Amino acid sequence: MRLTPADEQLLSVLRENARASTAEIARHLKLSRTTVQSRIERLERQGVITGYTVRVGDDYERGRVRAHILITVLQKQMPAVVAALRAMPEVRSLHSVSGAWDLVAMGVVPSVGDMDELTDRIGAIEGVERTTSSVILSTKFER
Repeated sequence: MRLTPADEQLLSVLRENARASTAEIARHLKLSRTTVQSRIERLERQGVITGYTVRVGDDYERGRVRAHILITVLQKQMPAVVAALRAMPEVRSLHSVSGAWDLVAMGVVPSVGDMDELTDRIGAIEGVERTTSSVILSTKFER
């Protein structure tokens, strides 16, 4: 599916604030409200936009411990490992990657002790061969 540059700009604005009104988005993109609304509806119909989510404030996030958890999975165990990780609310996202690791998870917990416990739980999942974690010190920007 091919998106126009205007569609890409619209998605960028929605990533920044999905709760922005159609009028606000239209002013920002210098388009009519009708055009913005029809583009959003089309992107939803096409499955480009599949939902809207919440982003918590920086002050709240700064109080949390976040880490990228790199995971190696035994062959043929990927579906079960993914299902187990999906069931852990502390795992915010999971990416399949190329290279020495099979998956990269984003873990978010209240404390260092909780991160230690989370990485232990991930390492104990049947099919997980090994993990390595990198604690995130700061986020320079996020879209």
